[in-house]
Amino acid sequence: MAQDLKHDMASILLEGKDMTLATLQPDGAPQATTVSYATDGEAIFFGCSENSRKAQNLGRDHRVAITVNLPYEDWAQIRGLSISGRARQMFDGDEIGRAGLLFMAKYPEIAQYVSSPGDELAYFRVEPEIVSILDYRKGFGHTELLRLDAPPAADAAG
Repeated sequence: MAQDLKHDMASILLEGKDMTLATLQPDGAPQATTVSYATDGEAIFFGCSENSRKAQNLGRDHRVAITVNLPYEDWAQIRGLSISGRARQMFDGDEIGRAGLLFMAKYPEIAQYVSSPGDELAYFRVEPEIVSILDYRKGFGHTELLRLDAPPAADAAG
């Protein structure tokens, strides 16, 4: 059962283009932004300016909430994900390079944006913990819950 759900999750992530990423501001209020992403299995990668509010938010608290929604013609085709997890900034050159290749494969047009001088990008890897898979093809409002490995309790504050 979990393998089927992991397959459904991976399928939606591969088909999707953008996600809504919610981070926590210093006062605890959520901030939601749209970002493009690439994926490798369960891992989700995105980049943003290292001076952006979302990068600053993630520097304080790694917790994130994400939604991915696929385009649909009618409600019977609605599919999407609601994910909670943690986003960690990547510093390893090999890991960043691998994520960059995934982005280039998914968005060939990105080359013109990542090669701009003066743009300091921060690269993040999201490790999903709890995933709600929405699939109206299985019935109105049908959802299934997938729990992935959670981080150690000592990491609860971020």
